[in-house]
Amino acid sequence: MPTLKIALGQILVEGGEPERNFERAHKMIVQAKKEACELIVLPETIDFAWTHPSSLKEAQAIPGPFSDLFCAWAKENDIYVCVGLTEKREDKNYNTALLINNLGKIILKYSKINLLGVEFPFYEVGTQLGVVDTPLGRIGLNICADNYKESTYNAKTLASMGAQLILSPSSWTVDHFIKEDEDPYKDKWFSPLHHVAQYFNTIIVSVTSVGYIVGGPYEGKKMVGCSLVVGPEGLIKQGLFNEFAGELTTVELAISEKKNKGVEIGESLKRKNYNFEW
Repeated sequence: MPTLKIALGQILVEGGEPERNFERAHKMIVQAKKEACELIVLPETIDFAWTHPSSLKEAQAIPGPFSDLFCAWAKENDIYVCVGLTEKREDKNYNTALLINNLGKIILKYSKINLLGVEFPFYEVGTQLGVVDTPLGRIGLNICADNYKESTYNAKTLASMGAQLILSPSSWTVDHFIKEDEDPYKDKWFSPLHHVAQYFNTIIVSVTSVGYIVGGPYEGKKMVGCSLVVGPEGLIKQGLFNEFAGELTTVELAISEKKNKGVEIGESLKRKNYNFEW
């Protein structure tokens, strides 16, 4: 079974500060390569931060100056990069994730579908799901709330399309009073991630940012890391709790072959006593 070493790039994301955020992301990419990682996953909308008002007027097209930076850094460091950016597409904005290969080419783009109500003024709903075959395995993308329990159809569809690995740039938020000795998400994220991974034989990597939210509808809340890598057997890796500074966490994954496809998936689920109403 092939193995893959990946990096969880939990960076501090400051609202309306793309240059500073990108500087931190670049350092993470370089560090990930030094630690022999083949792929780094970065958080959601790391340009302006999630729902920051500055994104409404300053978002860039993809391809464009922001995505070009990450393409160049992927190529320079011979590493795959997954990153979340705000995308200007014609006269609308999208919350978008990119997968860039080690040659600096964007090989997969996805825009968030399960937008929260507070996101409606900032982003349009995405309209496509996709996977891509790479030397690392078949990979799919989604973003943050796409993995809510009521939205697991997203990851299930990617897994049914053969995704061995689902990468999910995220921006998980908690109230300001949450402390390190508390469960910051109270099973909000692990349960649906494990449900999909267990029944659909895939691995989900969800990487979130850190820092206090300044500007936008969630101002005053914070992001505390604790990114998750979840597989069929349960939790594989968790990032550190840190509300002030970024951390790079690495993990080696065994990428299993997808044995079932089409109706075989449903038949396999029946044998597992899968609840089709979940």
